[in-house]
Order: sequence, then C-alpha cells, then structure tokens
Amino acid sequence: MSLSSQTPRDLSPLDAPRIAISGRIVDVGPQAYRVSGLSPFVRLGDCIACPGTGGEEIGEVVRIESDSLTVKPFGIRSTLGVKSPARRIGPYTVAPTADWKGRVVNAFGQPVDGRGALDKGEQERVADGSPPPALKRGRVGSPVQTGIRTIDLFTPLVKGQRIGIFAGSGVGKSTLMGMLSRAQGFDTAVVALVGERGREVREFLEETMAGGLDKLVTVVATGDESPMMRRLAPKTATAIAEYFRDQGENVLLIIDSVTRLAHAARDVALAAGEPPVARGYPPSVFSELPQLLERAGPGLEGSGTITGVFSVLVDGDDHNDPIADAIRGTLDGHIVLDRAIAEQGRFPAVDVLKSISRLADRAWNPQERELVTRLKAMIARFEDTRDLRLLGGYQRGSDGTLDQAVDLVPHIYDYLIQHPGDKITDKPFKDLSKKLKEAFAPPPAK
Repeated sequence: MSLSSQTPRDLSPLDAPRIAISGRIVDVGPQAYRVSGLSPFVRLGDCIACPGTGGEEIGEVVRIESDSLTVKPFGIRSTLGVKSPARRIGPYTVAPTADWKGRVVNAFGQPVDGRGALDKGEQERVADGSPPPALKRGRVGSPVQTGIRTIDLFTPLVKGQRIGIFAGSGVGKSTLMGMLSRAQGFDTAVVALVGERGREVREFLEETMAGGLDKLVTVVATGDESPMMRRLAPKTATAIAEYFRDQGENVLLIIDSVTRLAHAARDVALAAGEPPVARGYPPSVFSELPQLLERAGPGLEGSGTITGVFSVLVDGDDHNDPIADAIRGTLDGHIVLDRAIAEQGRFPAVDVLKSISRLADRAWNPQERELVTRLKAMIARFEDTRDLRLLGGYQRGSDGTLDQAVDLVPHIYDYLIQHPGDKITDKPFKDLSKKLKEAFAPPPAK
C-alpha cells in the first residue's frame, strides 16, 4: 500500500486473538468519543475497536470514569455514531523480525513501502513498554565513529548513549540526523520520522540513506496523520529497536522529533481532560517523555545496546522552552545547532561551545581530551572578541593567545564543514592536524 492511499482505517493493527468485551458509544466529539459498558474491563492504553462505514476503526482509551471511558481514535476522520458497538482488544503490540530491515512501516508496524506483507515474530511486544531495571542494565560500550567530524571531535558518542540534537526550524537538524543514521559500528538503525513533511520521507530514503537501507527500519507518521499516530510512532520504533537489542545487536535509534511527539501527546492529554500547566502542556507530557527516553541505552547485562539520538525542535529558537528543559536533564548530552552559524553557511551548524557529551571521557584518550579543551578555549576567545575585532580594537601582537586563535579558528571552522555526500573519515584528529599543518606550511621555493 502506498503512502498516499494509506488511511488508519485500512490498518487494523490488532489481529491477535483476545477476549471480546463489548460496550456502546454514547457520545461522539470532534476529538474523541465516549463508550459505556467497558469501564470495569479496560485500562489506560487499551485499544477499542468499533465498526465504521469504511471498516473497523481503532482508538485508544485515554480516560476512564465509573460509567464511561474516553477513546481517542487513530484516524483523522471518523464515521462512528451513537450506539455503535465497541469492543476491547487490549494494548497495542508489535512483533518484529530480522526481515524488517530495509522496510518502511507506519505507526502500527505495517508496511507502507509497497513491497508486500511483513512476517510477524514469535513474540509480541507492547509498544508502550518499560525500560530494563536500573541495576540489571549493562554499562555503555565502546566509542562510535559517526563520520561527522564536528561530533567525533567535540561531542563523541559511545554505544548505549542517549544524546539530543536541539535546533530551531530550518537549521539542518533533519539533515544531520540523516547523516548520523549512516554511522558505521551499528548492526541496525531504527528511525522514527514523527510529524515530518510527506515529501521528506522519500528524500530521506533515496538520498540521505542511499546505500545504507539494508540495515535500516523506518517508522513513518507524517504531519497530516492524527496525533495518536504521531504519538504511537516513536513507541513502535523503540519496541522494534528493543527487539534487535535483545538479539545482542548494537542498535542506533533516531527519533525526529521528540517535540512533535510532545505536541501529539499534548493533544491527547487535553482530549482526556487534563489541564495545561506549562505553555499549554499538561502534566502527563512531562512524565511520558522520560518513560520513552529511558527505554534507550544499554539492555540487560549480556544483551545489546540502543544508542538513542533524539531531535528537539525548540520553538522560536528558545532553548529553555519546557520540552527542551525536560529532555535535556534526561539525556547523556546535547548537540546545539545555531541559526547564526547556519546563516554563515557552515553546516552542520553545531555550536561546539554549547554542545556537550557527558560520556566524552569514555571516547577520548588523555591527549585528545587535552587537545579538545585547548581548541574550545581558543574558539571561545575567538568568538568573545568578534565584536572587538570588527570595530578595529584588535592589534596583532598585543595578545599572543588571541593571535593564535585568529590564525587557527577559521581553519578549524573550515574543516568542520561537511555535507551528506562528503567523504567520511574515521581519524578526525589526525585529519584536523594535517589540515592545520597544510594551512601554515611555507610556500614551496621557486
């Protein structure tokens, strides 16, 4: 089935046999409907199926009262009416297999790439699962070479780490995450595209991921789909990543973006009657996000790892908005993209002074750590004196450290520029040293 013809009503996700318990719809609204007769038999997160004119429609229980429950449908348009029967079918599950690599699925885990049906695994996993117990988890693993120079130099990753990419709109966030998805050293990559433009899905697969699709599972919930589908897609992607992790694989999980997940969760929570408390976000949003992020990381001792990369779309370039604040403390580091750097044409537009990897010491050796510290100090001096130099207040020779920064930092910035099709390197420190030596080598004698 193609993406253009897909509708949630066509995709009944729950075909495993379960006990059928029925009720009746008593009220239908534009965002949700209420069902009576099922309150004693359901729990939050259970799915409800109702026969509509275009086929069976699926919704999720978001609020339970003594005489009725509130159900939020997965579809955009509902054909349900009052007194329509409703039956409980339990929590949503997914059953991935190794054959899912190279495929594109929707939030229900059903194929949308037109390449036929997917096999189901022997074990069903609840999409909204729980992280492993804290004291039974393994330790983070070895360093990962992403091939992105600015990350490998200043914010290196290790297997099992969780890092966020914080950026405003149009600063190159999705492109950077696409470049990360091609990183070597991972057995499987799982990417959730949440709320993205529909046209970007093919661009991501055919351009950014060209040549790397054989180890990729893509979960898609575009911006025109319902909040329920956009809220479910990252959970489905995480459940798929957990399957490969439990097979002993090192998995790269990319969710783009967590902010759009928060927007979808806000719509669901408001439909359930929660009050907004922080810029329109209800309290459950701030508890739902850590539950998802904590599922990434090392698995149980002896199993694989999930290295999580989560993009955060900061509203109005405000890096202290409630979602960014809530996520930053949960992650093991953050990469900040700056609009001013992007406007200078330097991509990836990473602000190396504001970006940090809390596990960098596990990736650097002592010499590399000392070098990065000196480079950051030099870049900070260069940036702090930018206005002074533009006003003509800098004279060469008065400050040797600043003279060195003025000489070196532009060449460092030039080395960090990288585009998706550029040749990658697994020795960024050596290559940077070579570039600086070439920049200051004396001209050949005539």
